[in-house]
Amino acid sequence: MDLESLGAYLKSRRDRVTPADAGLRTYGTARRVPGLRREELAQLAGVSAGYYTRLEQGQAGTASQQVLDALATVLQLDQAETAHLHNLARQPTTPRLVRPRPERPHPRVLALLASLGETTPAVVLGRRGDVLVWNRTGHALVAEHVDFDAPHDLARRPSIPRMFFLDSLTRDLHRNWDELARAHVAYLRLTAGRYPNDARLAELIGELAMRSADFANLWAKGDVADCTVGTMRMQHPTVGGVDVDYQVWLQPESPDHRLEVYTPNDTASADALRLLSTQAADHQKPEPALAEAPRHRDR
Repeated sequence: MDLESLGAYLKSRRDRVTPADAGLRTYGTARRVPGLRREELAQLAGVSAGYYTRLEQGQAGTASQQVLDALATVLQLDQAETAHLHNLARQPTTPRLVRPRPERPHPRVLALLASLGETTPAVVLGRRGDVLVWNRTGHALVAEHVDFDAPHDLARRPSIPRMFFLDSLTRDLHRNWDELARAHVAYLRLTAGRYPNDARLAELIGELAMRSADFANLWAKGDVADCTVGTMRMQHPTVGGVDVDYQVWLQPESPDHRLEVYTPNDTASADALRLLSTQAADHQKPEPALAEAPRHRDR
């Protein structure tokens, strides 16, 4: 699957900016495009209409940082969207897909996860949203129906994006599924811009687009976001309603890996997480050994 081109992204962002947003007057004339015309965007960004048209059509070669920044300003892109624009501009016309090695969590990330114990649910996610490791409370919170040891088996390693769009239990878990689904797709698009050669990522996006109409519709919107904080409103099958805030910790040694930590945002949710933590601690206790039956001395 072709993930995205610079021209396609520019057009999708151009379509969402109205002339009024850009400070232009239209004098009530009929318009055939939903947003800015190419000529209007080019004029506002200080480039020729011909050059911008070639840029959008993939025929202008490499755009300078100054031109890209000017386009980002007119298109009202935020920091993540601007970074994505620059990433797309650096891509070769036909990127050669390669299959990267399986991801492994860095020892320092594992040490940080271990330091949290079981009182704080946490999950370590890879570049494509695969679960690399989780603590038992994190597992119980986000995917208790999945085998706890599955992340250690590359063939069974859970994929949060796949679960989100293809697993009905995961969908039922989240009361704000629509909001979180948009965030997942927006982050996958940002990642795709960073790693256009990642064959596994291309396969994941292609699979989700084929199997989930929701994913395909969200992907077509072209939104980009670096989702590092947010709220998950859950209806948990074991502890009931629980609302948690998630925040992502990035590690210098493995910037692709995200330690996602969940904290309660109300008293009832804190009680629910304590219950999950207690259950997780009980699960870790070894089974009591059976007492050896007393031996009877032969008479």
